[in-house]
Amino acid sequence: MNDAFEGVVNRTAQQSVPWWPAPNFPDESSPNIVIVLLDDAGFAHFGCYGSPIETPTFDRLAANGLRFTNFTVAAVCSPTRAALLTGRNHHSIGMRFVANFDTGFPNMRGGLPKRASTIARVLRDVGYATFAVGKWHIAPGAECSAAGPFHNWPLAQGFERFYGFLGGETDQFHPELICDNRPVEPPGRVDEGYHLTEDLVDQSIGMIRDLHSIVPERPFFLYLATGATHAPH
Repeated sequence: MNDAFEGVVNRTAQQSVPWWPAPNFPDESSPNIVIVLLDDAGFAHFGCYGSPIETPTFDRLAANGLRFTNFTVAAVCSPTRAALLTGRNHHSIGMRFVANFDTGFPNMRGGLPKRASTIARVLRDVGYATFAVGKWHIAPGAECSAAGPFHNWPLAQGFERFYGFLGGETDQFHPELICDNRPVEPPGRVDEGYHLTEDLVDQSIGMIRDLHSIVPERPFFLYLATGATHAPH
C-alpha cells in the first residue's frame, strides 16, 4: 500500500481535505497476456509446425501471431520454467536441474533467489492481475507440504492466485492440488468424468471471469502450465 498522502490533515474535519489514490492500472492499450506451457511437448506435436496431429486452436493462434523455431530449453522441467518466468539463465538463479535437489551450491538450490524477479511480479507491480494455474515445480520438494515455508510458492513469486500442484507431476485423475496456499480436494471424481487438464482450464476461466465481473478494466496475466503430457502418460 502506498503510504503517501496528498490530501490535507488539519485540526478539524472542516479544515481537512480527503484524498484517495488512483487505482494502479496500466493504460487501456495494455494487453492481456496468456502463457500456455505444455509439459513434454515439442514442435512435432503441433499442426502449425507441420505435424499430422490436428491442433486447430493452436493453428489459429499461430496464423495470427509469430512462430518461433529456436527457443532454447534446458531439456527438463524446473530449469526451463525458471528461465521462462524470470528471463534469466537457469544456472544463475539456482535451478540447473529439477527443483527436487539442493546441492549446496548457488547454481542448484531448487528455488528462485529474491533477486530474480518473475514476469508475474513485474506485471503485478504495474497493476496487472496475475494468475498461475497448473504445474509449478520451482519450489524445493521439502517446502511443498501444507506446513510450508511458502516463500517459493506462486503467491510469493508475484502471482495473486494459484490453483494447481507444486511438484513435478501428479495423478491426472486423483491429483494433489493446492489452491493459493492450502491443499484442496479435486472438485470431481473419475467416475464423473474428472480430468486434471479440464479442471485447470475451468479454474483459469473462473479466475478471469471473477476479475472481469468486478474490475473489467484491469488486464491480466495468466500462466497456465498443464500436467499433460507428463506422467502418468
